[in-house]
Amino acid sequence: MPKLRVASFSVSIDGFGAGPDQSLENPLGVGGAELHEWFYPTDTFQKMMGKEGTLGIDNDFAVRGFENVGAWILGRNMFSPYRGPWDKEWKGWWGDNPPYHCPTFVLTHYERAPLEMEGGTTFYFTSDPIEQVLKQAFAAADGKDVRVGGGVSTINQFVAAGLVDEMHIVKSAAILGTGEKLFDSIDLKALGYSCIEFQGTDQAVHMVLAK
Repeated sequence: MPKLRVASFSVSIDGFGAGPDQSLENPLGVGGAELHEWFYPTDTFQKMMGKEGTLGIDNDFAVRGFENVGAWILGRNMFSPYRGPWDKEWKGWWGDNPPYHCPTFVLTHYERAPLEMEGGTTFYFTSDPIEQVLKQAFAAADGKDVRVGGGVSTINQFVAAGLVDEMHIVKSAAILGTGEKLFDSIDLKALGYSCIEFQGTDQAVHMVLAK
């Protein structure tokens, strides 16, 4: 049965999934890039740059995150650093060929027409309730899983609503001190989550939570 998943989502030692003050210069907030030091060397990331990278546990988890994904859901901050009405010239952080390669739903208070990109990615901008967006995403995924890419606020909304089936969370060797805290005021135990995988590497600790 298709699942709603979170995968390869990095948090700091002190629990922050993004730094403060997101901007064009700091897409993940100030200091947020440090959360992904485990991911940058992997073959999965380097292939996006046309290069080869490292194999092993970190890359294995990164590969798993893209398997059987038929649609994505993103918060607006994952698509753009700008707030308010859309600048229609802005088409995302990734250039003409984003890494999603399937229908991708962007949560926003300001709807805009769908945006078709290279590689099979089409962005759909929606202000619908998250339950309705999830139904649309599952329909678009055509029997595959849906992945919630972030950011923190978006993941917290879906988790608090009891909608996420499985989460791969990566504890990164970084301390941010401030920013956006994952699972803030959310009782994972009461929601029925348990840790089904736990593996450490030189760069990170990988945890898989499921209900």
